[in-house]
Amino acid sequence: MTRTAFITGASSGIGRATAVALAQTGFQLILTGRRQERLEELAEQLAPTRIHLLTFDVRDRAAVDAAVASLPEEFRQIDVLINNAGGAHGLAPIQDGDPTDWDAMLDSNVKGLLNVSQAVLPGMRERQQGHIINIGSIAGHEVYANGNVYCASKAAVAALTKAMRIDLLPLNIRVAEVNPGAVETEFSQVRFKGDTERAAKVYQGYDPLKPEDIAEVIQFMVTRPANVHIAEITVFAGSQGAATLINRR
Repeated sequence: MTRTAFITGASSGIGRATAVALAQTGFQLILTGRRQERLEELAEQLAPTRIHLLTFDVRDRAAVDAAVASLPEEFRQIDVLINNAGGAHGLAPIQDGDPTDWDAMLDSNVKGLLNVSQAVLPGMRERQQGHIINIGSIAGHEVYANGNVYCASKAAVAALTKAMRIDLLPLNIRVAEVNPGAVETEFSQVRFKGDTERAAKVYQGYDPLKPEDIAEVIQFMVTRPANVHIAEITVFAGSQGAATLINRR
């Protein structure tokens, strides 16, 4: 039987690469994001994989619930949930922080994960089967200067993942966390408000991870047999030793 994966933030970066990897593995896909055109382009690229698109913002609980409720029968059995949507906004000391940025990070990285998980879990609970992968960050395990609220939001993801794993264990639902280090995506462009020059400097002088590197890890995790539960993986670039320790040439 074909398995179904539900991926949030699938329009770019790690989410997009994960969609490609799981399509190659034989999954049918529910791809979600805020940018309908990008989702449509990805779906066209992945043909003939069976794909259903949902456009919503994970921060909008009502929109999440409505989107999941709208799934056609052939996509209602969700085997794998990839909670990938989120991001970083701003890089400033706490005393200079922008509350709008704080809200964006907490609402997407933490509440968004909860909103989507709560909408998808009833089906997994009924079948007593499922696999949830939360995309965390090394920032959730190592706080760095000016990372304050972003680090806090990813620390919350780490705590939630552990709590979900405990709570859902009796229901035979596996829950895991993937913690990327430096991955070259649109992450820095968002963090620096579209300042492409500043964003590019983040990845200069070394070979950062690519979204496909993280996608391959996720692909491996969700294709393990039922007796294997990979609970947590941290992935660094080859030149990275800690959150802010990178050996630049």
